[in-house]
Amino acid sequence: MTAAGTEFEQDKQAVEKIRAARGAIERELGKVIVGQKDATAQLLTALLAGGHCLITGAPGLAKTLLVRSLAQLFRLKFARIQFTPDLMPADITGTDILEDTGDGRRRMQFVKGPIFANVILADEINRTPPKTQAALLEAMQEHQVTAGGVRYPLDEPFFVLATQNPVEMEGTYPLPEAQLDRFLFNVVVDYLPEEDEVAVVRQTTSRRPAPIEPLFDAADVLRFHEVVKKVPVADDLIRYAVRLAAATRPGRAGAPDFVNQWVSWGAGLRAGQSLVLGAKARALLEGRAHATPADIRALVHPTLRHRVLLSYRAAADGVSVDTVIDRLLEHVKDAPR
Repeated sequence: MTAAGTEFEQDKQAVEKIRAARGAIERELGKVIVGQKDATAQLLTALLAGGHCLITGAPGLAKTLLVRSLAQLFRLKFARIQFTPDLMPADITGTDILEDTGDGRRRMQFVKGPIFANVILADEINRTPPKTQAALLEAMQEHQVTAGGVRYPLDEPFFVLATQNPVEMEGTYPLPEAQLDRFLFNVVVDYLPEEDEVAVVRQTTSRRPAPIEPLFDAADVLRFHEVVKKVPVADDLIRYAVRLAAATRPGRAGAPDFVNQWVSWGAGLRAGQSLVLGAKARALLEGRAHATPADIRALVHPTLRHRVLLSYRAAADGVSVDTVIDRLLEHVKDAPR
């Protein structure tokens, strides 16, 4: 078999593995996670697409448990970093220490920090100063850290799943737009409906949760990343994603009136890229071999909500970013059918 034929067979096996595991994924995560289906699906989509996620939600909504469960499901090394105002870059990347070599000499030895894992939970990321956030940004973008002038590559695959608390904003350092743009999605974890909340209380107060059985490993995840990129997407669908992103930019020709009134800064080029890449990953999770407009529309909110900066007029009118995105979907209707 030729190299091309071998690669095709590997891709085919990876697609079949994703399709066959859909039910198993839901069963395993259901052992510890009740409800939150949209948030779980978006995190899984980001994982297959190879993107980082920002997770927004109030305390006590199982954000940490959800991220740790995903790492267990994919048999990935998990590390949790609690971001605080006194956290320094070396606390997450690692530092050089002086050690004896045994022959009467000393040398500098780099000790790796918690960033050297596959899945990083950056808890309350907006509570640490910009200097530390910049160190994390290098890891997110370049998949490496720099210490003492030496670059150290990170383990692959590498994901940063960062949480931020929208309730208490005192003592926080808002993330700069350049860093926000590096997150594929902004996933909102909301309060559960009453029946789901009852199920959580009953389950967590009566027994220990069953352990999650891993279904994949790091090699599978890296193969999934390659397969996702090969999912076919029509040019009309790419154009639809680009138009959705472009329509968020105020002051441009064709920008809708509500965007000019409520938006001070719109989404950049990465928004269109994230929409298309996410649509490809979602198509595979849904058991399809091609992306559709429904995939784009399903991911518009998590893709744009952290890339669109609202104006003071929007705050005065009581308008949220999700409301603007809803109006955007109504305005940009020229998607292929």
